[in-house]
Amino acid sequence: MQVTGWSVGWLHCWITIIMNRCEVCGNDYDKNLEIIVNGISHYFDCFECAIHALAPDCDHCGCKIIGHGVEAGGTFFCCAHCASEKGVVGAHDRV
Repeated sequence: MQVTGWSVGWLHCWITIIMNRCEVCGNDYDKNLEIIVNGISHYFDCFECAIHALAPDCDHCGCKIIGHGVEAGGTFFCCAHCASEKGVVGAHDRV
Protein backbone atom coordinates (compact mmCIF):
# COMPACT_ATOMS: atom_id res chain seq x y z
CA MET A 1 0.00 0.00 0.00
CA GLN A 2 1.33 3.41 -0.93
CA VAL A 3 0.89 6.31 1.47
CA THR A 4 0.35 9.66 -0.22
CA GLY A 5 1.73 12.94 1.06
CA TRP A 6 -1.79 13.97 2.11
CA SER A 7 -2.21 10.85 4.27
CA VAL A 8 1.14 11.33 5.94
CA GLY A 9 0.35 15.01 6.55
CA TRP A 10 -3.06 14.12 7.99
CA LEU A 11 -1.52 11.49 10.27
CA HIS A 12 1.10 13.99 11.47
CA CYS A 13 -1.60 16.58 12.24
CA TRP A 14 -3.72 13.98 14.05
CA ILE A 15 -0.78 12.84 16.21
CA THR A 16 0.12 16.47 16.99
CA ILE A 17 -3.44 17.22 18.11
CA ILE A 18 -3.55 14.10 20.30
CA MET A 19 -0.15 14.91 21.82
CA ASN A 20 -1.23 18.46 22.74
CA ARG A 21 -4.52 17.46 24.34
CA CYS A 22 -4.67 17.68 28.15
CA GLU A 23 -5.04 14.22 29.71
CA VAL A 24 -7.40 15.54 32.40
CA CYS A 25 -9.72 18.12 30.85
CA GLY A 26 -9.21 17.33 27.15
CA ASN A 27 -8.35 20.94 26.27
CA ASP A 28 -6.36 21.16 23.04
CA TYR A 29 -3.69 23.71 23.94
CA ASP A 30 -0.62 24.68 21.90
CA LYS A 31 1.52 25.50 24.96
CA ASN A 32 0.95 22.40 27.04
CA LEU A 33 3.13 21.00 29.80
CA GLU A 34 4.94 17.72 29.26
CA ILE A 35 5.73 15.92 32.49
CA ILE A 36 7.74 12.70 32.30
CA VAL A 37 7.09 10.14 35.04
CA ASN A 38 9.05 6.87 34.99
CA GLY A 39 9.89 7.48 31.33
CA ILE A 40 6.25 8.04 30.29
CA SER A 41 5.23 11.44 28.92
CA HIS A 42 2.05 13.05 30.23
CA TYR A 43 0.51 16.20 28.74
CA PHE A 44 -1.48 18.85 30.58
CA ASP A 45 -2.70 22.34 29.75
CA CYS A 46 -2.04 23.72 33.25
CA PHE A 47 -0.52 22.88 36.62
CA GLU A 48 -3.98 22.36 38.10
CA CYS A 49 -4.65 19.42 35.76
CA ALA A 50 -1.15 18.01 36.32
CA ILE A 51 -1.66 18.10 40.10
CA HIS A 52 -5.08 16.49 39.76
CA ALA A 53 -3.60 13.60 37.77
CA LEU A 54 -0.20 13.07 39.38
CA ALA A 55 -0.13 14.34 42.98
CA PRO A 56 -0.73 11.74 45.68
CA ASP A 57 -3.74 11.99 48.00
CA CYS A 58 -3.36 12.44 51.74
CA ASP A 59 -4.27 9.14 53.41
CA HIS A 60 -6.14 10.98 56.17
CA CYS A 61 -7.99 13.98 54.68
CA GLY A 62 -7.81 13.11 50.98
CA CYS A 63 -6.41 16.42 49.76
CA LYS A 64 -3.79 16.51 47.00
CA ILE A 65 -0.25 16.72 48.34
CA ILE A 66 1.50 19.47 46.41
CA GLY A 67 4.13 20.37 49.01
CA HIS A 68 6.67 18.26 50.87
CA GLY A 69 4.11 16.27 52.81
CA VAL A 70 4.95 13.48 55.22
CA GLU A 71 5.66 9.86 54.33
CA ALA A 72 5.42 7.14 56.96
CA GLY A 73 5.60 3.43 56.20
CA GLY A 74 4.88 3.99 52.50
CA THR A 75 1.78 6.08 53.28
CA PHE A 76 1.57 9.75 52.31
CA PHE A 77 0.06 12.58 54.33
CA CYS A 78 -0.26 16.29 53.56
CA CYS A 79 1.03 17.30 57.02
CA ALA A 80 2.23 15.98 60.37
CA HIS A 81 -1.21 16.57 61.90
CA CYS A 82 -2.87 14.17 59.44
CA ALA A 83 -0.10 11.63 59.98
CA SER A 84 -0.55 11.78 63.75
CA GLU A 85 -4.34 11.45 63.34
CA LYS A 86 -3.63 8.12 61.60
CA GLY A 87 -1.37 6.97 64.44
CA VAL A 88 2.05 7.94 63.11
CA VAL A 89 4.29 8.79 66.08
CA GLY A 90 6.97 11.47 65.81
CA ALA A 91 5.93 12.94 62.48
CA HIS A 92 6.88 16.56 61.95
CA ASP A 93 6.38 19.01 59.11
CA ARG A 94 9.38 20.07 57.05
CA VAL A 95 9.82 23.77 57.50
